[in-house]
Amino acid sequence: MIGRLGADDPNQERCREIREAARRASDLVKQLLAFSRRQVLRPRPLDLNEAAKASLSMLRRIVSEDIELVVVLDEQCGTVLADPGQLDQVIVNLAVNARDAMPGGGRITISTSNADDDGSVAAAIGTRQSKGQWALLSVSDTGQGMDEWTRSHVFEPFFTTKGAGGGTGLGLATVDGIVRQSGGVVYCDSWPGRGTTFRIYLPRVEGEARGDDSAVAQDPLVVDEAALAGSEVVLLVEDEATVRRLVRRTLTQAGYHVLEADTPEDAVHICRSHDGPIDLVLTDVVMPQISGPDLVARLQQVRPGTLALFMSGYASDQHRRFSEE
Repeated sequence: MIGRLGADDPNQERCREIREAARRASDLVKQLLAFSRRQVLRPRPLDLNEAAKASLSMLRRIVSEDIELVVVLDEQCGTVLADPGQLDQVIVNLAVNARDAMPGGGRITISTSNADDDGSVAAAIGTRQSKGQWALLSVSDTGQGMDEWTRSHVFEPFFTTKGAGGGTGLGLATVDGIVRQSGGVVYCDSWPGRGTTFRIYLPRVEGEARGDDSAVAQDPLVVDEAALAGSEVVLLVEDEATVRRLVRRTLTQAGYHVLEADTPEDAVHICRSHDGPIDLVLTDVVMPQISGPDLVARLQQVRPGTLALFMSGYASDQHRRFSEE
């Protein structure tokens, strides 16, 4: 909508407010998925030192000038298997928490090292198989610290010591969820008046860290509309009417010819009766009666070789594996 409105159109600002509200909702959902350990991670061998250094530019923007930012990196720190974007979120969340604990200024120290396990780390994760070799990421502050009761609740979802409007209580729960989903564990050491240290243990892996194989990330809301134009025939299968109308309108405006189906049975009927090619099946994953992957298998019996693209707000391991195959 923003791309189709003139620069002076008063609806421009309204659309931007809608977009910002959606972005905030998206961030909240990501946090909810993170602490419930349902978030889709894209781990790769990662240099923990490089990950810590990469977060510095963001950290310098979020901490005030009266807070000293100190980084102590062990050059021998091992490689970990982690999602770089999620690990960056962990560091930023801990830094924000440290900042808020030092309203009068102080020091945040980010450090890395290798650590051997005496058995307590493996026990905390719930595994008996551990080489005992871990990479340790620590974030410390010189803030007001926490008492034992507060410290025992810090990783609980929605728990916060801040006043109304001061936070969602999801920051540290998100940290805990991401770390545990990455095969690690996080500890909190804190005492009143003596600051706080969060220690994150991540299992070390063999091999060298590698860069991101994907293209340079771009803002998904900045769209090259010319690159999206097409003329192919798309069979759209979506049982939710509002979503189906939005997708149909978007595809039609881009030049595609859209065949609509609100049920899997309707999709099969269209696939059999349509006189002409169907270049792509765009289908929801979770639908009544039959799943998107099962539906595509049926459609490919009618039209062998038909390409499919799945869309969903729900990504289970089964559906991800099907998509990868």
